[in-house]
Amino acid sequence: MSSKMGRSLAAVKTFNVNDYGAKGDGSDATEAFNNTWKAACSASQGSVLVVPKNKNYLLKPITFEGPCKSSITVQIYGTLQASADRSAYSKDLTRWLVFENVQNLAVEGGGTINGNGKIWWENSCKVNDDLSCKDAPTALIFYNCKNLVVKNLKIQNAQTMHISSSVIGTGDDCISIVSGSQKVQATGITCGPGIGISIGSLGDGNSEAHVSDVTVNGATLTGTTNGVRIKTWQGGSGRASNIKFQNIEMHNVKNPIIIDQKYCDQDKQCKSQSRAVQVQNVLYQNIRGTSSSSEAIQIDCSEKFPCKGIVLQGIDLRVGGKAAKAECNNAKITEKGNVSPRCT
Repeated sequence: MSSKMGRSLAAVKTFNVNDYGAKGDGSDATEAFNNTWKAACSASQGSVLVVPKNKNYLLKPITFEGPCKSSITVQIYGTLQASADRSAYSKDLTRWLVFENVQNLAVEGGGTINGNGKIWWENSCKVNDDLSCKDAPTALIFYNCKNLVVKNLKIQNAQTMHISSSVIGTGDDCISIVSGSQKVQATGITCGPGIGISIGSLGDGNSEAHVSDVTVNGATLTGTTNGVRIKTWQGGSGRASNIKFQNIEMHNVKNPIIIDQKYCDQDKQCKSQSRAVQVQNVLYQNIRGTSSSSEAIQIDCSEKFPCKGIVLQGIDLRVGGKAAKAECNNAKITEKGNVSPRCT
């Protein structure tokens, strides 16, 4: 039996942070995590770094640096909480958790990454004009990571999140940005195989969802099911806004640009509902390449909550060397410069 990272599960060695001195009671666990990572990263066989559930680990800024000797999975079941001591970030105000130069890395487990952003927000010029404007730490950074899988994590109270210079191949979304995410930056991403880069899904089970200030700048997608996608369920509420997809290459991608406000991922047909997550202020800029389907652009929005402020600029998507098609419904769209295909 093998894992998605291509290693035999029987050969995997487990490294538990508690065995290296972490207590999980909210006390500082930075040194224990450093030592656990060094041991796991230096293992000649595939390794799993485990953060136990029902535990709270306080961490000062920390970099999990490669290259490692073999593939590595970080299983976060418990909670990682950023230190509230602002002096701990004196060396670099912009970073908290960093994975750098790691190949064949998976970070998963269903746990929580708590960026403790409240302390930074309270001391920000955005809420107090008398304070000087300073950087705040990015909660989670992936830099120059190849064969990266990030899934099933809850990131909360974070100022920002960065994924950069990373190669991601998976059976699911290469990047999935879900409710509660804000100030997310993804740059230099190579995606494929996989489903694509997604905002959502949002509004499942008539829930309220919010995503804002997301930028994907510089990406190459090859053979994926979708390119850049926003997907929301009928019946939800909230908003997905201020989203930018820029400088993206598509190679044989089935649905290069897609907004689906009628997303339905269940066995029975979803009921038509009047409420919807509002999608607004979305920029698609300098997106080029090939589609494996005739419709390269699909924007299907809600009749009651139509998409607003959708901008297509510098788009050139083709299928088999010929012009592709676009299908756009219930959306206010502005086309700038050369756009092919154009919405009908």
